[in-house]
Amino acid sequence: MLLLASASPARRRLLEQAAIHHRVQVSGVDEEAIFDPDPAELVQLLAAAKASVVREHCADEAITAVLGCDSVLAFEGEVFGKPADAEEAIARWQRLRGAWAELHTGHCLLPGLAAAPSRPVRRCCVTTRVLFSELTDEEIAAYVSTGEPMQCAGGFALEGRGGCCVERLDGCYSNVIGLSLPLLRRWLAAA
Repeated sequence: MLLLASASPARRRLLEQAAIHHRVQVSGVDEEAIFDPDPAELVQLLAAAKASVVREHCADEAITAVLGCDSVLAFEGEVFGKPADAEEAIARWQRLRGAWAELHTGHCLLPGLAAAPSRPVRRCCVTTRVLFSELTDEEIAAYVSTGEPMQCAGGFALEGRGGCCVERLDGCYSNVIGLSLPLLRRWLAAA
């Protein structure tokens, strides 16, 4: 059984929709304490920290693997996690409208107690380019007022209302939601 080291309901839904049997244990990692100027490396460090903490506290021998994930949106050299407040979400959306950005999701898969000792640690960043719609100030304010952007890296949820604010994706769709299902499928198949 897979143990997901994440509080993200979107990641849980992805695993459920893909019929991947799993449990959830939140890591409690202080994300602010981890930094790297490279967003692709940052998300891998965060994913590895979450997976490591959860694995360290897992005594369940039915767990075959522990998956940690973390996502950020990179735009013009700046990294966007979850917006601090509505004002910040609006300002970000005003910058992002009509532009491309990169959504980076770090993945770390650690062997669980039930795994063979030789099973490798896997770590990877999957990047998907996102083209945002050319929204008006009124559309941005209306979207931010739903509260949805406050819960998501980059300030949008592709699987929610934010889906109509995205024109195009270049790369893995599920990655933008929170984890790359094709990558996870390959990793689990190799185990």
